[in-house]
Amino acid sequence: MKNTVILLFALCLFAFQSCIVPKKVVYLKDMEPNKVYNTALVPPLRVQKNDRLSIQVTSKNPELAVPFNPDGGVYNVSREGAVSNVPVTGSNINKGYLVDQEGNIEFPVLGTLNVEGLTLDGVRDMMRDRMVNEKLISDAVIKIELMNLKITMMGAVSSVGVLDVPDSRITLIEAITRSGGISANAKTNKVAVIREEAGGRKMYLNDIEKMDIFNSPTYYLQQNDIVYVEPRSAEMTPRESQTIMYFGLLTGVATMVLTLLNLMRN
Repeated sequence: MKNTVILLFALCLFAFQSCIVPKKVVYLKDMEPNKVYNTALVPPLRVQKNDRLSIQVTSKNPELAVPFNPDGGVYNVSREGAVSNVPVTGSNINKGYLVDQEGNIEFPVLGTLNVEGLTLDGVRDMMRDRMVNEKLISDAVIKIELMNLKITMMGAVSSVGVLDVPDSRITLIEAITRSGGISANAKTNKVAVIREEAGGRKMYLNDIEKMDIFNSPTYYLQQNDIVYVEPRSAEMTPRESQTIMYFGLLTGVATMVLTLLNLMRN
C-alpha cells in the first residue's frame, strides 16, 4: 500500500511538471514538400486618413517640376538659374503630405486633392491627368510613397511593440518573425488582425499552423493594422515563473529521495 502511495505521488508530480513544458509550434505544418501552391496577388495599399504621403514630381524640363516640389523637392535651382538633378532634403520630403479627416491633401499648384480610398497608383494617375489636362507638365513623372506604414504587435509575441515598415509591404508571418516569433503560451489558431475598414474596425482570425493563411485577406498587412496573438493563459510574472521553477526542482528532488528511501527499506 505504501509503495502504491509513493508511486502515485511520483506520477502526480511528473504530470504537474509535464503541464508546464512549452508546446512545440510548427508553422504551416499541413504544407506538403515539393508541391507547388498558387500565390495570391498582393492587394494594393489604399490611402487612409492620417496617412503621410511622400510625393516627388520630375520632368524632362526640371524647371517645370520646381513649383511642385517646394523647399527643395527633387530638383535644386541654383542662384544662377541652373538646374541640377541633385536631391535636396526639404520639409515636404521629411514630413510628407498629411491626409486630413476629410481625406484630402493640400498639394502645390493643384490645390486640394481628395485621395482617401485611392491606391498610390490611383493618386499618381489622378495628379498626372490634372497636370496634363491643365497644361502644367506634359511628361510628369510622379513618385508616391507611404511614409507611415506601422503595424502594432500585441499579445503572446516575444517583442510587443510597433513595427515600422520602410518598403510599404509586409506579411503577417514576417511581422511575427520581426517581433521575435510567438511565445510558448500562444494560441496558434487565434492570431487576430484588427483592420480599419469603411469607417470601422474588423477582426480577422488566422491559424499560422495551416497553409490557408496564404489566402487570408490579412496575410498582407496594411497600415495601422493591429496583430494580436491570443495567449492560452494569463502571462506569469517573473516572480511566478521563478516560484514554479523552484517548486518543480524541489518536487523532483523530493520524489527522488522518497523513491530511494522506499527502495532502501525493501
